[in-house]
Amino acid sequence: MVKKIISLVTQQEKVVNEKLLNATTQDVKDLLKSYNNTVEGYDEKQVESSREEFGENILQHKKEQPWYKLLLSSILNPFSIVLIILAVISFFTKDYAAVSIIVFMVLLGAVLSFMQEYKSSKAVEKLTELVETKITVQRLDNHESIKMEIPMDELVVGDILHLSAGDIIPADARLIQAKDFFVSQSSLTGESEPVEKYGETLNERPKQALEANNLVFMGCNIISGSAQAVVITIGSNTIFGNIANQLQEKPVITSFEKGVNSVSWIFIRFMLIMAPVVLLLNGFTKGNWLEAFLFALSVAVGLTPEMLPMIVSVNLAKGAIAMSKKKVIVKKLNAIQNFGAMDVLCTDKTGTITQDKVSLKYYLNIHGQEDDRILRHGFLNSYYQTGLKNLMDIAIINHVQDSEQQDLFNNYKKIDEIPFDFNRRRMSVVVENTTNESVQLITKGAIEEMLSICTHAEYADSIEELTDEIRKEILNRCYEYNEQGFRVLGIAHKNLPSIDSVISVDDEQGMVLLGYLAFFDPPKESTKDALNALHEYGVNVKVLTGDNDAVTRYICNQVGLNGNNIILGEMVEAMDDAELKKCVEEVDVFAKLSPAQKTRIVEALRNDGHTVGFMGDGINDASAMKMADVGISVDSAVDIAKESASIILLEKDLMVLENGIIEGRKTYANIMKYIKITASSNFGNMFSILVASAFLPFMPMLPLQILILNLIYDISCTAIPWDNVDEDYLKKPKQWDASSISKFMIYIGPTSSIFDILTYAILFFGVCPFVFGGAYHTLDPAKQLLFVGLFQTGWFVESLWTQTSIIHMLRSSKTPFVHTFPSKQLIFGTTFGIIVGTILPMTGLGKTLNMVQLPFTYYFILLGIIIMYMIVVTNMKKIYIRKFKELL
Repeated sequence: MVKKIISLVTQQEKVVNEKLLNATTQDVKDLLKSYNNTVEGYDEKQVESSREEFGENILQHKKEQPWYKLLLSSILNPFSIVLIILAVISFFTKDYAAVSIIVFMVLLGAVLSFMQEYKSSKAVEKLTELVETKITVQRLDNHESIKMEIPMDELVVGDILHLSAGDIIPADARLIQAKDFFVSQSSLTGESEPVEKYGETLNERPKQALEANNLVFMGCNIISGSAQAVVITIGSNTIFGNIANQLQEKPVITSFEKGVNSVSWIFIRFMLIMAPVVLLLNGFTKGNWLEAFLFALSVAVGLTPEMLPMIVSVNLAKGAIAMSKKKVIVKKLNAIQNFGAMDVLCTDKTGTITQDKVSLKYYLNIHGQEDDRILRHGFLNSYYQTGLKNLMDIAIINHVQDSEQQDLFNNYKKIDEIPFDFNRRRMSVVVENTTNESVQLITKGAIEEMLSICTHAEYADSIEELTDEIRKEILNRCYEYNEQGFRVLGIAHKNLPSIDSVISVDDEQGMVLLGYLAFFDPPKESTKDALNALHEYGVNVKVLTGDNDAVTRYICNQVGLNGNNIILGEMVEAMDDAELKKCVEEVDVFAKLSPAQKTRIVEALRNDGHTVGFMGDGINDASAMKMADVGISVDSAVDIAKESASIILLEKDLMVLENGIIEGRKTYANIMKYIKITASSNFGNMFSILVASAFLPFMPMLPLQILILNLIYDISCTAIPWDNVDEDYLKKPKQWDASSISKFMIYIGPTSSIFDILTYAILFFGVCPFVFGGAYHTLDPAKQLLFVGLFQTGWFVESLWTQTSIIHMLRSSKTPFVHTFPSKQLIFGTTFGIIVGTILPMTGLGKTLNMVQLPFTYYFILLGIIIMYMIVVTNMKKIYIRKFKELL
């Protein structure tokens, strides 16, 4: 894999690779000197100088698309391409009016879509700034050397980085100090196992930069440990940037995009069937093949929902902005649909179900008595560690500070540490007592892991061997606290004879157990209501935690989850895929899980047909978040979790999540409204044209009239993204199902055709003969032309009225304007469309389209047709719902 990657490197990139390799063998002082830096870090002037020389820490491929590319992508969609082809054909047939209208329709849809895309990209850019990844560097501030957090893109070449567990490495850098520093380089090499890195200078240059154990690379994840490094290359000059620039792979097509594309092809298939049939019918019955061809082209356009790309873009962008107002930031717009479709939410316990306010309640010796020595050792361990401080570390430090017991560490200084990792489930520091120069190793961790490394315990005022009886007593006491919802950590120590040797995990043996710390994180008052609300919306919540089973059981039972039926990580490990698939359907609470086990549970749920969301904020959650359909994190999460997420919450609360799910489903609902309503009405209109073509002695509507009809209807549909959605529709997760669209078209569409044919009969046998004093075949050619104009105008107005009114009939499964009400925007849009279409025949433009003014009595007839139409559609809608369970 490494050789494959290196083979992609260009000559310019070889220079960068050479620069990295040179740094591996440079002494730290010489390395810093080459960048005009010291261990104190850059001042502001030096930062600007470095930025001018080496550029910004930005990957070129991540820069926003130029406006003209966005506009081009808005035009190049399946529907617009079909319309452009039709316009080209119309141009060669000299139907310039049709060309003008088709081009206008394409440009209108493209410009509206482009404006919304551009606006939404800017909005998302601003929103994502709220969750910007930050890094820690050493810099000079007013001549004082301090650690400061800066945005990743403000990093410059030569900066001194402070790295710890949970960070994403922001540049290619040379390590100058490292302690138990493990990095996952899978994003570059494909190797799943973490690699240990060191801060020592190499005696010989390696052949390739990726083989150097004192180099770290942009995009890699820090699994455990801590380190300091000097930045060598940034942005597109990094190995990650070079590969990204060359490969530039397109993102994976999501299920949502596949759904939209499949819908596009459904319409195109219908068009490819109906347009030739209309051509042949009119060609053979009317004899004018050119006119028949133009008419068939208009039918093809009439079947095409030109505004679909724009409607989708507007819905997604509107949904993202609405969600941001409810503290939900959407990093990837297409994730909104999966968010709404989610039917299983996997979440950690801490901070989501609990208050995320872990407090230290007890510091107890082995007998269960309060002891300040336990607090002191716990504080020294938490205070002096440089890795990722968890909530319990913070609770210990806060407790000491609040109780003004800072003198606990006055006489100590840190010598070394062994950072936390998820396999050991503990961490250690080495401190020296400056008063008597004694050195001790202090270890804190899960009680089972602590017992495994302790041989003695301070028991009954003496140090005794840790017998099975004492172990049992300790475990029973800890279990009692766990049963009350307390999280218990053990504290152990041992004296070290010397501080000259390097401390490692091997030193965590033969220790003396001092006692334990008991923490409490009470459940949130809102959690029970939030879980009930999510359940009402069809989302089943499953708790996946690394915490022990007793604490998890207590907390889950407090909030209404079945904590008694709990599965542990070791049980998951023993299951095969079939057993796990069955288990995840029956069990809602899993405890003592490793990161790999969380990922496996999410995968099992997805394989069983669920749309799974995973909410996490730690290093151990990143893999499961990537496996889920929707990765959800919070702005306070570690970098890896935020980068893995497509949805970020500004508040770690299930109630916030509920609001986001609702917005996701509203977005889906309004997209489906446009697709299904437009599909059925367009299909119904074109089916009516097919029938009319077979029986009428003239064209039922001119090609230009069809195009104008379609244009007015599409403009009125642009208000659909702002429509209201029924509460009961939001209660169930919605999976993208393109197959239902064909059923809807065929079932509902022909309903409008019945009334179109009724209108044909009224116009052909009633209104037109009454106005012109005879049937079509009895009139002279001049009156026949007026007869045709009146017929076409009458059907144009009726078709627009029925097509627009059907939006209100089918936008909800409920009775319109009685049990459900559209938004003001939709009322305005549809009313505007009807008014424009009704007065069009009275204007000069109407005359150029061969339209005539309709008799006043026709509107009363039309009103009666519309009322009957609404009654029939309402009943057809009820039958459809009974048969297919759901309208949209």
